[in-house]
Amino acid sequence: MVSIFTYRDERKLFALVGAVIVAAAIALVQILSVRSGRPSPIAVAVGTIGAFFESGVTGVTSGVRSGFGWVAALPHLAADDADLRAQVHALKLENRRLQEQVAEVPEAQSLERAKAHDPAGVAATVVGYDPEDAGRTATIDRGARSGIARDAGVVTDEGVVGRVASVTPFAATIRLLTDADSSVPAVVQRGRWWGIATGLPQSDGVAVEYVSQDAKVRTGDLVVTGEGRSFHAGYPIGRVAKIFHPEGALYQTLILTPAIRFARLHGVLVLPGPSAATP
Repeated sequence: MVSIFTYRDERKLFALVGAVIVAAAIALVQILSVRSGRPSPIAVAVGTIGAFFESGVTGVTSGVRSGFGWVAALPHLAADDADLRAQVHALKLENRRLQEQVAEVPEAQSLERAKAHDPAGVAATVVGYDPEDAGRTATIDRGARSGIARDAGVVTDEGVVGRVASVTPFAATIRLLTDADSSVPAVVQRGRWWGIATGLPQSDGVAVEYVSQDAKVRTGDLVVTGEGRSFHAGYPIGRVAKIFHPEGALYQTLILTPAIRFARLHGVLVLPGPSAATP
């Protein structure tokens, strides 16, 4: 006799029986939970799973919204960044300008002191040097239009710089005191011994020649200008560093440390030219 049930029908029957058993178990758990007054474990599990999915969906939604908000704000952020960079650049430039002004204060005060001693002098700024340093000259930013004349003396509040060698309408060239072709009447202040100050070749020093052998000169003595066409008496030239007494010579030679620090020369005062100088 052949069975009317197939293998597939058996599986369906087992599945149906299993579903009935699970449903009965769930119903039993629910009834027991109601009778005991406690929440059903099944309800708790379902609520937990639902809350988890709800939280995930909310997080994804918030992330998407934040992402769209950030993308929308990009142009404004770029503009703000550009503005901040421009402000930082402007502040850097202002800081440099203020630093330069602070650095120029001592130089301006020096010129004011020199100007107080010689009110008729013309304040000028050194704008160039001989690139090969062969002529020991410097260029200033004032010329004939400012009243500067050839052979006019040039000083700072520290002492003698040199003389004006040539003039154009808006600039002038100074032959520095250290140039070998420079010559300035000089006096040893202590004892009033006369000589001629001139530059030393291949050096930044100054020599005073033709000082009498009788002069009792000592190292450290101050040498100043004598009265002349370019300078009035009393401008510092330098201090005696060495003294030479050539054998058989009628004169002694003094080597000076210049009063001016030529390596940092910036602002100068040009004295009235010889034609305007007081006799």
